[in-house]
Amino acid sequence: MAREAPYLEVAEALRARVRGGEWATGERLPSRARLAEEYGVGRNVTQRAVDLLIVEGLLEGRAGSGTYVREPRERHRMVRTRGEGGPGPGAAWEVHSDARVPAPADIARRLKVAEGDPCVRTRYEFVADHQPVHLSVSWEPMGLTGATPIVLPELGPMKGKGVVARMRSIGVEIARAVEIPRPARATATEAALLGITPGDLLLHIERTYYATDGRPVETADITVPDLRLEIAYEIGLGHG
Repeated sequence: MAREAPYLEVAEALRARVRGGEWATGERLPSRARLAEEYGVGRNVTQRAVDLLIVEGLLEGRAGSGTYVREPRERHRMVRTRGEGGPGPGAAWEVHSDARVPAPADIARRLKVAEGDPCVRTRYEFVADHQPVHLSVSWEPMGLTGATPIVLPELGPMKGKGVVARMRSIGVEIARAVEIPRPARATATEAALLGITPGDLLLHIERTYYATDGRPVETADITVPDLRLEIAYEIGLGHG
């Protein structure tokens, strides 16, 4: 039988040592150079092994300090459905909207408007158990909502009702939502906002809502830290 890649063997050995209690929660591991010497492998091998355990949530890297055993943290579940998914019970959010923001090229493409067309951009920070659990930046074309009471998503008569109900209130029926999930690593800015470590695993979700006539009416970029949330897609199959 073929051997596993060397970094997987080192990762498994380190995993066993951590779970066996050789290093306590919050304790720093030996340097990667020392681990490489101990296992008789190159530093690039221990680097890949440690990176894998960081992605798994067993370890955490601290810039300029080293690698530590991470404290276990509870993960919430975000259920994505044909409606709107959220981080679960007990969640709240902080929100800030800006009107008349020119649509950047990628947003213009997603909303099928001209680059520079005025949009409302709304930034959300979702919080549960006093911790930030995910981020979202939503864009809506002002050509659709600008003259209506729902121009600012979290103000007015439809505050907190969500995109589907808000659009219905102005006679726009949502027919479908498209989500494109992409794995990524946290940038320094994302890590600071989410209270995680740069390089931690994230899921970026690009979501767009479409009306019954095919128009995109809202698009959002949702940033989900893997160590805080697991994503579950709930698919209704209907009857027939």
